[in-house]
Amino acid sequence: MKSFVESAPFRNFIMTLIVINAITLGLETYPYEGEWFTTWLPMLDTVIVGIFVVEILLKLVVYRHRFFLSGWNWFDLGVIVISILPTAGGFSVLRALRIVRAFRLFSVMPDLRKVVEALLRAIPGRGAVIAVLGLMFYVSAVMATKLYGDAVPERFGTLADSAFSLFQVMTLEGWASDVAIPVMETHPWAWIFFVVFIVLTSFAVLNLFIAIIVDSLQAKHFDDEEARDAEADADRDRLHHEVAELKSEIVELKVLLQRSLGVSSSSSENAADKSE
Repeated sequence: MKSFVESAPFRNFIMTLIVINAITLGLETYPYEGEWFTTWLPMLDTVIVGIFVVEILLKLVVYRHRFFLSGWNWFDLGVIVISILPTAGGFSVLRALRIVRAFRLFSVMPDLRKVVEALLRAIPGRGAVIAVLGLMFYVSAVMATKLYGDAVPERFGTLADSAFSLFQVMTLEGWASDVAIPVMETHPWAWIFFVVFIVLTSFAVLNLFIAIIVDSLQAKHFDDEEARDAEADADRDRLHHEVAELKSEIVELKVLLQRSLGVSSSSSENAADKSE
């Protein structure tokens, strides 16, 4: 059963069902009233969820308590539990969460799983960058509120409005026409503030954010290579040990063979002496 659960055909079958289920859940968002749409799609969804439940049960039987040692198994179990809960009454919000099943591709496809693991490993470094970015946002929002709140109250009237406007500036989406130019009508030198803010956030801090993620991906790649090298070294050492044991057995067999030949030759000589 373990070889079946871990086999490539079974994994590809589950992957195909996840993709099909994601497509059917997307189709349910269209206002179509055909029989196949209102009858067969929900039935197909139920069958796929049933197969996912059987998959989890098989893994529980195969791995037993070791099933709960993997975070990906916990993720799959949580997704399946959400899928089998009722979607009526107070649980109606779970109907929208059914699409979360598509995220199971992360646990099924090794390449996607590596990317997610690398992103999780980068959380400590990203936390520091987010803290720096948040501090810069807070200081800039307070300054913008005090400097431009009276001139453009709809953009910088409060601290929250200033933070949201500065977020738009950081994304570079209409920052000049929607934010900077209206302020510059009363404060001509305001462009200095916005340019400095863009350089510090969009071009500096956010690039650090991306650099941390790239570094984490490279570290994950190197760790995988080291793991493969360690496994290859272990296989090579095991092979050398088996070859050494085989050589010792051959030597022992050779000694025993020589001894048996010596005994047989001495016995034949004794028999010849007696016959004489």
